[in-house]
Amino acid sequence: MSLLIKGASLFGRETADLLVVDGVIAGVHEGVAADVPAGTEVLDADGLVALPGLVDLHTHLRQPGREDAETVLTGSRAAAVGGYTAVLAMANTSPVTDTAEAALRVWELGREAGLVDVQPVGAVTKDLAGVELAELGLMHRSKARVTVFSDDGKCVHDPRVMRRALEYVRAFGGVVSQHSQDPALAGATACCHEGEISGRLGLPGWPGIAEEVIVARDVMLARHTSSRLHVAHVSTAGSVDVIRWAKERGIDVTCEVTPHHLMLTTDLLVGYDPVFKVNPPLRPEEDVLALRDALVDGTIDAVATDHAPHARHDKEHAFPDAAFGMLGLETALSVVRTAMGEEFGWDEIARVMSRTPAKIAGLTSQGGSLAPGEAGHVVLVDPTATVTVDRADSVSLSRNNPWHGLELDSRVVHTVYGGKVTVRDGVLT
Repeated sequence: MSLLIKGASLFGRETADLLVVDGVIAGVHEGVAADVPAGTEVLDADGLVALPGLVDLHTHLRQPGREDAETVLTGSRAAAVGGYTAVLAMANTSPVTDTAEAALRVWELGREAGLVDVQPVGAVTKDLAGVELAELGLMHRSKARVTVFSDDGKCVHDPRVMRRALEYVRAFGGVVSQHSQDPALAGATACCHEGEISGRLGLPGWPGIAEEVIVARDVMLARHTSSRLHVAHVSTAGSVDVIRWAKERGIDVTCEVTPHHLMLTTDLLVGYDPVFKVNPPLRPEEDVLALRDALVDGTIDAVATDHAPHARHDKEHAFPDAAFGMLGLETALSVVRTAMGEEFGWDEIARVMSRTPAKIAGLTSQGGSLAPGEAGHVVLVDPTATVTVDRADSVSLSRNNPWHGLELDSRVVHTVYGGKVTVRDGVLT
């Protein structure tokens, strides 16, 4: 099987042809590729920017347990449409992905879908209860080769448990991804950022400090254990300051930011629209600007969607009672491009949405490069196009899309997964 991608602009720079043979990039040539095998499929990429396939560190696929909201197959479709060739499936399913058998099942469902690499994330604790460690070693030694562990949706709030988890995964180079939310400071009913707007709307809020104290505690635990910590969905300027401090001291910490925290602010809550209810909550503009600056200077390592689909009967409630979460896979690249502007070049897009996420997750098959010998995972983007988001067009099973009606910059045109065109002209093949 061979594919010739003709006339693509590599990372928005020089124009070249990419030849993919048997799922691997076999050659990168200026002009017409030489030695093209007979019967090679040709994909016209004139005017398009070629990037390595995107990698999402933080995707909720809901299967098993909530197949009314999303499945591994429908989530894989959404990922492919968004230019992704790998996603990490979070563990807060039902049952929880806290055993080797559960992790293997998610991995198998991903292979059956065949559209992206689906890598399961294992739970840190059994049933996400925060008390007893899950089968970390067995999940890693299974065929699924779980490397990232998270109780996302819940914070590992007991410092003794978090310390044990960090010590355990150190033995095999694993990483603990923390949902940083102190339950005492945030409160059980908190549903938005604590500030002037939450007070005016009468909504119980949780302050940025509830995130920041956990980030501060965990970077010290990472230093003490000499282990790897990943901070999920950073949302405040204070968290950025702590992470920058930790990196300056050589502590092994990485972090991610979501597209929605790079663009949306807590001002959107004035209409009580539950589509804007997310955890961590949307923050004020000063936090958004700090997150953008940190993405530019490398303090924030990656963009991760936190794609969180919900069925209508879970989302369409009064704001305090609605489920937390937003869709993100299909729009992420366009949102990042819109939020960050053209000054944040295509090399940087590749760094934060492909190369670094793959490195954090240990996905060696997702190299973040377009060099010969790398896997043939490629996304082709029209940098001049705009797209007006319509929630009805989503291939996800859910419709909790905060971007509905907005015009975003750039458009994913084609996605190539292992040399196979999975999305052509924005449509699944």
